[in-house]
Amino acid sequence: MPEKILIVDDEPDMLKLLKIIITEKTPHEVVTTNNPLEALELSKRGTFDIVIADLKMPGLDGLGLLKAIKDANEDIPVIIITAFGTIESAEEAMHKGAFDFITKPFRKEQILFTLEKALKWCKLQRENKELKARLQG
Repeated sequence: MPEKILIVDDEPDMLKLLKIIITEKTPHEVVTTNNPLEALELSKRGTFDIVIADLKMPGLDGLGLLKAIKDANEDIPVIIITAFGTIESAEEAMHKGAFDFITKPFRKEQILFTLEKALKWCKLQRENKELKARLQG
């Protein structure tokens, strides 16, 4: 079953590139937006398996979006991408619960590898919750 991925970046060309990379190489469904506030609303509806967010965006930056998404649903992996990567920003993102931190420019294999790693993590999380529920029930 294809997973549903939300991508938010204020650069339309980056949105197109990420969507092409993912849809050409995987069966996953991709929804894009250049508005982080819209991304937050979409993610709160609970229909996305993964969020890929740019770090620097007007209105709500990637770290703010990450925190808001994690407050609403801690199980959604959020992958942060940025052209302004520093060790400090990567540490902050990971400390706030980012699944991974990718700097631009990136190779498409890096995006696909990280995406599949996040999907496997999601699957394990779901299985773990189901098993715990069975043990308690």
